Amino acid sequence: MGIVKRIWAYLRVLRKARRHRGDLLGWLVRRPQLLVAQGTYESSLMLMGRMPAQLKSLAVAKSAMIVNCEYCLDIGAEIARAEGIPDEKLRALLTYADSPVLSDDEKLVVGFAAAVSASPAIVPDELRAQLEARFTRAQIAELAAEIAWENQRARLNQALAVRPSGFSDGSFCLVPEPAQRS
Repeated sequence: MGIVKRIWAYLRVLRKARRHRGDLLGWLVRRPQLLVAQGTYESSLMLMGRMPAQLKSLAVAKSAMIVNCEYCLDIGAEIARAEGIPDEKLRALLTYADSPVLSDDEKLVVGFAAAVSASPAIVPDELRAQLEARFTRAQIAELAAEIAWENQRARLNQALAVRPSGFSDGSFCLVPEPAQRS
């Protein structure tokens, strides 16, 4: 999916907000520097196109599931659908390693997202080697930036009590991962 198509997909999804449209904006307008910084980074990520958009969307969705941000789960499912990812792949994210629905590349990036989104964030050497064997350094950097930013987004949304906006109303929505206890 090209950059223009990705931007168009995001715009189509954002128009679907049914409620709580201004939750985050209501906080960020009080600190314009944060609003500008957030918008600049979001725009930068959207304009990167080395890593396929569907792989990035699956990784971001997995991150939202781990961090358990209701807003991110809501919008993430709808963005994934807008980018052509079927619901069966979104359902498979809970058990991605054994899923016959996901490709090897999809399992790899979802595993990376799971490692980066865990606390503590530890990426095993074997997983990093698999990523480097399959993707370029630019693609891995882009993917890592998307995953890390989703973690930032999710934690900011949770800290400020940003509520879901109904992007996925009437459709399958991502579900949070069960908490991992050690």
